[in-house]
Amino acid sequence: MIELLKGAFTEKNIRKRLFFTLGIILVFRFGTYITVPGVDATAIQELNDSGLFNLLDTFGGGALQNYSIFALGISPYITSSIVIELLQMDIIPKFKEWSEQGEVGRRKLNQATRYLAIFVAFFQALGISLGFNTLASLDLIINPGLGTYLKIAIIMTAGTMFVMWLGEMITVHGIGNGTSLIIFSGIVSRIPSDLYEIYNTQIRNAGDEILQSSLLVLGIFIGSIILILFVIYMENARRNIPIRYSKRAVSSEEAVLPLKVNSAGVIPVIFASSFMMVPQIVLGLFATGNQSNKWFQMISSIFNMQEPVGAILYVTLIVLFTYFYAFIQVNPEKATENLQRQNAYIPSVRPGRETENYISYVLVRLSTIGAIYLAIIAILPIMVSAFWNIPNLALGGTSLLIVVGVGLDFTSQIEGLLSKTSYTGFITEYKPEYLQETR
Repeated sequence: MIELLKGAFTEKNIRKRLFFTLGIILVFRFGTYITVPGVDATAIQELNDSGLFNLLDTFGGGALQNYSIFALGISPYITSSIVIELLQMDIIPKFKEWSEQGEVGRRKLNQATRYLAIFVAFFQALGISLGFNTLASLDLIINPGLGTYLKIAIIMTAGTMFVMWLGEMITVHGIGNGTSLIIFSGIVSRIPSDLYEIYNTQIRNAGDEILQSSLLVLGIFIGSIILILFVIYMENARRNIPIRYSKRAVSSEEAVLPLKVNSAGVIPVIFASSFMMVPQIVLGLFATGNQSNKWFQMISSIFNMQEPVGAILYVTLIVLFTYFYAFIQVNPEKATENLQRQNAYIPSVRPGRETENYISYVLVRLSTIGAIYLAIIAILPIMVSAFWNIPNLALGGTSLLIVVGVGLDFTSQIEGLLSKTSYTGFITEYKPEYLQETR
């Protein structure tokens, strides 16, 4: 890692890309502290104390807590991307046609995603402003009215579009995927405050139990490192299915069809978290005067991930979404068609239907391991927080999967640029005799 960073800062082009990426991230972080005009800061603090923002501000790095112009962050774009991807599954034939048109179709789908993100951001901004101001009765908006709500929604939508543009600038002129790095920066920015909160709750106010609390914090630190190493191992784990080509004189023995153990990525955890989070937010808005009602307590227990029923529902949703999204990411039918176009086959498996069934069989087995892995990573921080009364950390569950995934991708991007630079240097330095200057 040290050699990689040294090489990155040594090469001028890579160094410029790194500083450009850091500069864009600083612009995003600065925007998270600019509060939307027409909002009462005192009411925002009351919302922070109510705990509602803890559920909504996972990836924003404090943007929603400050009710800033970047309060929605990149989440509308992510939601739109997931919706557009699902619509490509024979739901909208035009989208499926675009998905098969290569680069041209990909640009059309990206454009549709951006347009959908504008509508999602606008209505989401209206929803949270109306919800927190009307239902929670906290007088968040100074002069409530249609014009004020529309102005706030337009400003927050424009902020989301600007964040999307910042992400694209990182992708084009910086290093790594811009959208992922913006989410990464929001998660990492909350780690210092989480560590300070753990220090206050476990060590500073421990009193006579200072030794026990210190050992607990040390155990959490060591356990976190082990968990990160486990996530890195699982994210790199894959099953390589050997491939042979029928029309090649010498078939490559190294040709494989790689299938990741966690083909679904972090999307199942995000889906499950969103499914569990929305009812909790709505219940939180109606909590005043209803906490003693039986229906309120029952629904609250079902969708509370720290309760046994809620934890079971959360894990079940993760497992179901893992199988569902794995078959979206790796479509056995499309994989079989691609092999047939390339005159390739899997040894000991007939081409066509049997190949599709074999890929589906392997994918189900891998997804079983992937689902268990995602469930463990998602539920473990919640269990630790419930058993030892430790605040929910930013780097836990979904956030940990995102941080590790983005970190691995960022590292591989730098390695690719360094290798490209070394090859360029090799080609530049080598000159045949007939190209050398003669004196």
